[in-house]
Amino acid sequence: MTLLLAQISDLHLDGSERATRRAERVMDHLRALPHPVDAVLVTGDIADHGEEAEYEQAARILTAPFPVLTLPGNHDVRTAYRKALLGEAPDDAPFNRLYDISGTAVLMCDSSIPGRDEGRLDAATLDWLDTTLAGLPRDTPALVAFHHPPVELHHPFLDSIMLEQPSDLATLLKAHPQVVAVLTGHAHTAAASTFAGRPLIIAPAVTWTLRMPWEGNDLTDRDQPPGIAFHVLHADGRLTTHYRVVV
Repeated sequence: MTLLLAQISDLHLDGSERATRRAERVMDHLRALPHPVDAVLVTGDIADHGEEAEYEQAARILTAPFPVLTLPGNHDVRTAYRKALLGEAPDDAPFNRLYDISGTAVLMCDSSIPGRDEGRLDAATLDWLDTTLAGLPRDTPALVAFHHPPVELHHPFLDSIMLEQPSDLATLLKAHPQVVAVLTGHAHTAAASTFAGRPLIIAPAVTWTLRMPWEGNDLTDRDQPPGIAFHVLHADGRLTTHYRVVV
């Protein structure tokens, strides 16, 4: 395999013992793997209330001997996220970063809208994404990650707070065939679909699992263990994903 990534999402750290223990279990599991991952992607909702203390806790839990790449979700607050988790100057601008992981470009994008639950890749983020992809060598595989899924996942609550204006991103991706897949969180359920002709992989949540309409009326299943998505990128550009739970 060319690249092995782990993706986790929706930790919702709030200082409680439950959230802390679930996040610690996941990171302990990842650090103990006999074959280490090349990086871990954390696709948003790291904190539950966007408070600095929650990000300070996240910084301790997410410490690892491999790169841990993060991006904000709708529960995150950009200023506190930058200051307390990343050690950067507080800034409310969208958080967009490019990382080179073993020759693969990982673009971590900010789909959060401050004060709202639905998402959007704003004009500045789309411009950054377009420019960054255009600047990569054409043979460099790329993964695009953000928080909000850009397609309906067949849950009325979740689909009411998905990514707005996904067609803007779809149009952009058509110009960049090196994008192998799109990776998101937010859904609190492990799922796979397609978007703009690419695999769309949604990570399970660490904190709780969304119960789908055919599984009952209660929104949350808090008894399900936290989950991880393992992504294997092959030399031919094919992405394979394996889902695991941590008991």
